[in-house]
Amino acid sequence: MYIYDSYDQSIVDERVAQFKDQTDRYLAGELTEEQFLPLRLQNGLYVQRYAPMLRVAVPYGLLSSDQVRKLAHIARTYDKGYAHVSTRTNFQFNWPELKDVPEILKELASVQMHAIQTSGNCIRNTTTDQFAGVTSGELVDPRPYCEIIRQWSTFHPEFAFLPRKFKIAVNSHTTDDRAATLLHDVAIQVVKNDKGEIGYQVYVGGGLGRTPIIASLIEEFIAEKDLLTYLDAVLRVYNLNGRRDNKYKARIKILVKALGVDAFREKVREEWDNLKDGPGTITQAELDRVKGHFTAPAYETLEESETLKAQLAENKAFSNWYNRNVSEHKVKGYAIATLTLKKLGTPPGDITDTQLDASADLADKFSFGEIRSTHEQNLVLADVKQDELFELWQAAKAQGFATPNLGLLTDMICCPGGDFCALANAKSIPVAEALQAKFDNLDYLHDLGEIDLNISGCMNACGHHHIGHIGILGVDKKGEEFYQVSLGGDAGPDASLGKILGPSFARVQMPAVIENVLNTYVDQRIDGERFIDTYRRVGHAIFKERAYAKSN
Repeated sequence: MYIYDSYDQSIVDERVAQFKDQTDRYLAGELTEEQFLPLRLQNGLYVQRYAPMLRVAVPYGLLSSDQVRKLAHIARTYDKGYAHVSTRTNFQFNWPELKDVPEILKELASVQMHAIQTSGNCIRNTTTDQFAGVTSGELVDPRPYCEIIRQWSTFHPEFAFLPRKFKIAVNSHTTDDRAATLLHDVAIQVVKNDKGEIGYQVYVGGGLGRTPIIASLIEEFIAEKDLLTYLDAVLRVYNLNGRRDNKYKARIKILVKALGVDAFREKVREEWDNLKDGPGTITQAELDRVKGHFTAPAYETLEESETLKAQLAENKAFSNWYNRNVSEHKVKGYAIATLTLKKLGTPPGDITDTQLDASADLADKFSFGEIRSTHEQNLVLADVKQDELFELWQAAKAQGFATPNLGLLTDMICCPGGDFCALANAKSIPVAEALQAKFDNLDYLHDLGEIDLNISGCMNACGHHHIGHIGILGVDKKGEEFYQVSLGGDAGPDASLGKILGPSFARVQMPAVIENVLNTYVDQRIDGERFIDTYRRVGHAIFKERAYAKSN
């Protein structure tokens, strides 16, 4: 993983000292609320419904065990003993006191972490595939490109105050997309051209929120060295032309839609003509330097494990976990293990200080001291020996990490909702808990197969409800909480946006409504067909008819 050099560390340390002074002045009454607002946002600090919320950056989801232990310490010392994994692979603390935030940032800086640009109208954390570097289906490891983007975007003087927030994702897998790439302001797909050269397809204008849009392809191939100059061109066009009079129409997706893809492309190319082959061009030496931080660990020469085969045959519970939560590794004798944060009775994505410490121990023992956070609000140990999977499973089970539901209905994405967020129209967590309890039958879940269920408490779509196979959105109806259901969303390479079923439902109806949707799928599916495939084949009408016929 990337290790800070002295320059990286100095700018983070300077920011910590700067924000301490700003916070002290605010608490002393020397700064107004209006003056303090942009200062705290630049440091990842929101004011939520009951307390501040601090969002900590986890670039491309990669953490060392020491960093995870620091998060555990912060949760224990400055919060209420837990943290939350967000859909941008960041960590959030929901209960810090404002006076303690500068000290928390100082603690983070001691392990090369920060909260810079995790909020505000700036370039946010760049994300990628949680299996990056260890899956056989990718062209190259995309994390060096994410790191280059991180270094370019941090404190970029032109883009500190954009019309709205800006999100970038990078994908290198040839057939899959685990980072919802096409739903980003800029989506970068690593490709090879006819000459065998590595470069990028660039998509622009994706996003969720009030106006969900799938990104449009604007360039078929950009050379590896031109990544930053092209991004500069895209951001300049947006910064100059994006709306600032209406925050609901300020995202780049609105600009692309208003101009049209062709016109937007031409504006970017005109801007790029002034930047291409200039100082922003990535040299081979710099590419090699950054790529050198992402070399393979000291893998042993192993064969496929006969011990594992015997353990799978002898233990059904272990076999269930293996079949759902373990993925193929590109190195023989190793595996990728996902630690799910979706145990019954636990808000999706929440993790306690004890669990954080335990996950760090598991990373040290089983995965070269590294752990990854995911877009789906889980954790990944990317380099586990097959012979050690059974021992890992036992340890993970003891900590509540081994629910074998990865990719199934109860492995849902859920924002904190009205329990915490001041923007939410409705609570998300109680709906998630009700659905977890209703469908707490692993045999049933495994029979249903892969289903993405996403829940958001408001139209800001932090729970990505638009791209769930089943999406749930909290809405306000004359002061009461109701929930709108959509079907047919998908975050993969064949991305699609869900279509709303119809009028919203009361919270108490939600388990029955989702059951009706699932029963319709079971009635209509053919052998081996996923929910999303059945929905696309049979259409929306039959799901809508049965949902309302049996739910009202």
